[in-house]
Amino acid sequence: MRRDDDKKYPGIRKFFSKIAGFFTNPSVIAAFIIFVILTIIMLVIFVSERKTNSHINTLFDAIWYTIVTITTVGYGDITPESVFGRISAITLLVVGVAIFGALSGKFASFLLDRQQKKDRGLLKMTKMKNHFLICGWKPNFEKILEGVLAANPEISAENIVLLNNAALSEIEVIQSKEKFKSINYLRGDFTDEQTLIKAQIKTAERVLILADASENYSTLEIDSRTVLAVITIKNLNPKIYCVAEINDSKFEKHLSLAHCDEIILTKDYEQNLLVQASSGKGMSHILRELISEDTESGIVLASIPDKFVGVTYGEYRRSLKTKDILVGILENTGNFYIRRQEALAEAQKNPDMEKIVSNLRKVKTLKSNIPVFNPDDEYIIPDSSKAIFIHGSVVKEA
Repeated sequence: MRRDDDKKYPGIRKFFSKIAGFFTNPSVIAAFIIFVILTIIMLVIFVSERKTNSHINTLFDAIWYTIVTITTVGYGDITPESVFGRISAITLLVVGVAIFGALSGKFASFLLDRQQKKDRGLLKMTKMKNHFLICGWKPNFEKILEGVLAANPEISAENIVLLNNAALSEIEVIQSKEKFKSINYLRGDFTDEQTLIKAQIKTAERVLILADASENYSTLEIDSRTVLAVITIKNLNPKIYCVAEINDSKFEKHLSLAHCDEIILTKDYEQNLLVQASSGKGMSHILRELISEDTESGIVLASIPDKFVGVTYGEYRRSLKTKDILVGILENTGNFYIRRQEALAEAQKNPDMEKIVSNLRKVKTLKSNIPVFNPDDEYIIPDSSKAIFIHGSVVKEA
């Protein structure tokens, strides 16, 4: 094929290159040589034994005897009687032991290598869908994993992927726990696009980005990496539900612009808790009770029946038959990308151009998961909202 043809048909050249590479592969050449040797031995046995009483009367008998011998099964139903037949049988036994020794060694090596790569987070992940990706590492990581599994009973350990550069000793401790054995682990930088693609980010459903403490990063570096990760993740998968933890509230605006669905300001929460506790009014106990997983009381989110969407808050409140206390509404819940697409479609329905422009401006400033506490009874419950209750018992809907 000429060079001009190569430029015109790059696919053909690639196809023939793969074929050439296959036939020049040392393993393929070795397998071909072994096949030729076995074929020659089988023909020798057939020719030398077909006139004896060894029951090798057809070519199929010779093939059967060859397979049984090289696999070292040795049923004993067929035994060569001629000199050439027995020499060939000895050769088959030696070749069979060598072949199966090499194959078993290769297989054991493959399994060991695969397990080592899996333990070190180097194994290429198989195709996953709707999984939960946890990026980064921090002290008490084991408790975070326990909390994630407890808070998301619908998510199995097999559907969780860890992506970080933590010390292997830390990962080994986690993998040694029975409840975490099936969790997938990928070692790498979660701000790197190719690493995220390996973690199947394009088909993931949710991602949690921790304030990474796997290396000696400064606070500024930790938050910068979190923002970079959110931007990269949202570019690769706009539909993913993204939760990010940062230390400094100055980065909150950047995460909002990147359409991060939930932003956790850990240090601000800690600081506010300390400030509230300093008042000596027991506020810290109240807050701990509300968010603790170990108590039956706390904050509960409940779905609002479709018949109450678009009606007043007062009407919904009066319809409730539960001892739980309704304290407000959480607007725009769920995936921000979906909420924004819905709002955009709704904004364009109005025939008035000025109204359309006004609605589009509202879409631009749309934020997800906005709590509205104790609204007026005339407040209209919007679509994609949830009710906020205090208590841990089951909420009964009217």
